[in-house]
Amino acid sequence: MVFERIKDSVRLRQLLEAVLFIESDLSMPSVLYRIIEQAKNLAGAKYAAMGVLDEEGKRLAEFLTVGLDEDTVRAIGAPPEGRGVLGQLIVDPRPIRLEDVTTHPFSWGFPPNHPIMHSFLGVPILVSNKVFGNLYLAEKQGERSFSEEDEAVVQALATAAGIAIDSANLHKRISELTLIEDRERIARDLHDTVIQRLFATGLSLQGIVKRIEDATVSKRLQDAVDELDDVIRQIRSTIFALGHEMDTGQGVRHALAEMVRDSAKALGFEPSLEVDGPLDSVISPGQREHLLTTVREALSNVARHARATAVKVVVTVGEEIVLEVEDNGVGFDVAEVRSCSGRGLANMSERAKLLGGHCSIDNRPSGGTVLTWVVPLKAPSRLDDPGDSGS
Repeated sequence: MVFERIKDSVRLRQLLEAVLFIESDLSMPSVLYRIIEQAKNLAGAKYAAMGVLDEEGKRLAEFLTVGLDEDTVRAIGAPPEGRGVLGQLIVDPRPIRLEDVTTHPFSWGFPPNHPIMHSFLGVPILVSNKVFGNLYLAEKQGERSFSEEDEAVVQALATAAGIAIDSANLHKRISELTLIEDRERIARDLHDTVIQRLFATGLSLQGIVKRIEDATVSKRLQDAVDELDDVIRQIRSTIFALGHEMDTGQGVRHALAEMVRDSAKALGFEPSLEVDGPLDSVISPGQREHLLTTVREALSNVARHARATAVKVVVTVGEEIVLEVEDNGVGFDVAEVRSCSGRGLANMSERAKLLGGHCSIDNRPSGGTVLTWVVPLKAPSRLDDPGDSGS
C-alpha cells in the first residue's frame, strides 16, 4: 500500500489536508492547479507541472506549471508534447524517480532559456482507470534527489487527484445537462410566445399604416413595423444559437460553413469562408460559443447596414483565434465604431473582452469595412520537459 510507505506522521497529515483542500473545489482549472501546487509543497520541489494527455492518450494536450515566472515561460517557448523522459511516462505510466534527469538514456536535453534541472520525479494520474495525465516534480530542495517517501506521497496525492478530477468532470456533465434543458425551455418560450405576439403586433400596425393619410405618422408607424421585423429576426437568430450550441458533437468548421450558407438569405449572396489552423482541436466550448455568435452578429450587421455585394469570413488559429469579416459595402463612420461601439457592435466587443481579447472595425482602403475579433488561446504557465527539447 502507498500509505504504508509514508512513515512521517507530519507529512501524512499534510497529505490528508492537501487531499481535503483539493476536493473542496469542483472547478476543473482550479482543481488542476491545486494538485500541482500541493505536489510541489509535499515533495519539497522547486518546480512542478502537470501534463494532461489528449483524448488518444498519446501526447500532451496541456502543460500546466508552478514555479516559473512569466518571463521564463515566454523565453522557453513552446510547451513539450511528451517526448524524452516525459514520453516514457506516457508509454509506461509508472513512477519515475531520477537523481539526474540529464543522464537518463531518453533525455533530450534542455531547450534554450530553460532553467537547469537535475532531480526528477514523475507520477501518473489515473481517472476511472485511464491515464489522465502525469505529475512532474523537479529540483528537490535541500537534497540531491527525491526519496522513496516523496514518491509515495505524490502517488497518494495523484490517486486523490484522480478522484477529484473524476468528480469535477461529473459535476460539469450534470451542469451541462441542466443548461441544455434550460436552453430548450427558453428557445421554446421565445418561439411559441414572444415571436408570435410580436408578429401579430406587426401585422396590426401594418394594417393601420395603409389607412393613415398623414405621411409623417405613416412613416413613423412603418419604422416601428420595420423595427419589430428586425427584433423578430434577432430572436430567431437567438433561438437558432440556443439549439446550435446544444449540438456539442458538431465541429466548429461545419457550424461556420452552415452559418455562412444560411446568411445568404439576408445578404442576397453567400459569403466566402476560410479557416486556417486546427480550429476544432484547440477551441474551448466557451470560445466556440462566442466565436459563432460573433460571426452571426457580424453577418447580420453587414446585411442590415453595409449594402455589400461580397463578404469574406476568415478565421485564423495561431497563438490567438483571429476572426476577420470583410465586406465591400458603404463603410462606417470609423470614429463612431472603431471600438465596436454602436450599431449593435458592442456585444461583439464585450464577447472578446470576456475571453481576454479585443474587437475593432475599420474601413478598408478599397471600400467597405473589416471587423477584426481577436481572442487568445488558453495559455497557462508552462514548465518545459526536463527531458524534452520542447518540440
